Amino acid sequence: MPNILITNDDGYQAPAIPALAAALKAVGDIIVFVPDHNWSAAGHSKTMHKPLRVSETQLPDGTPMYITSGAPSDCVGLALLGIVPQPPDLVISGINQGANLGYDMTYSGTVAAAMEAAVNGLPAIAASQEETEEGRGDLTFAVAVLTRLARQVLAHGLGPGSLLNVNFPALPRAAVRGIQVTRLGRRIYRDVLIRRQDPRGRPYYWIGGEMPDGVAEAGTDIGALSQGYVSVTPLALDMTAEHELAYLHTWDWQLEP
Repeated sequence: MPNILITNDDGYQAPAIPALAAALKAVGDIIVFVPDHNWSAAGHSKTMHKPLRVSETQLPDGTPMYITSGAPSDCVGLALLGIVPQPPDLVISGINQGANLGYDMTYSGTVAAAMEAAVNGLPAIAASQEETEEGRGDLTFAVAVLTRLARQVLAHGLGPGSLLNVNFPALPRAAVRGIQVTRLGRRIYRDVLIRRQDPRGRPYYWIGGEMPDGVAEAGTDIGALSQGYVSVTPLALDMTAEHELAYLHTWDWQLEP
């Protein structure tokens, strides 16, 4: 049986953890390694300048669970460095409460954990579920899709430095139209700066605003969710802007004497 590591950026109390662990037991041996609090929008951070704490416990069904003071990427790093008894063959990060689409990749702790796996040569899936004012989608359906996808990744593998980013629309199962393989869309953020004062009159700030939107272009993850599809987007660690290489070669790169 392959070893499957489940992690997230929502913390050890996330409702998706026990559901995902229970379903994936049909695919492999499961270990959960998660942060001790929410790390949403943490990005691909790595704890280097302070000690990390790890405690061992288990889910109600007996699945081993490790909880750390570190970031989501630390969860994967610690597991690979020997905290868990058997190294994982697949890492699944999520299911995040809230979609991770388009430019969210640079912020997402959920995606960062999967990236940490890819950095270390492991196949990985990051999974998120859209939230709207009406609520979230069907968690049972999302877990079933991820279980099926985990089987396929283990059977076929992924290319070096690659991972899958999966997003589920905030719809009941009956309303989901299918699954689309997509590219990243263009996210639109509506951040605003909120300025306040503490009791001593000193200013402090919140970054607030409405939920981000996006361009619902066909073929993109944002477009797929807007049309009621699950999106599966392959991501690569190599972020080279290939289309800019030829243009940059036309610049003057000679050093001045």
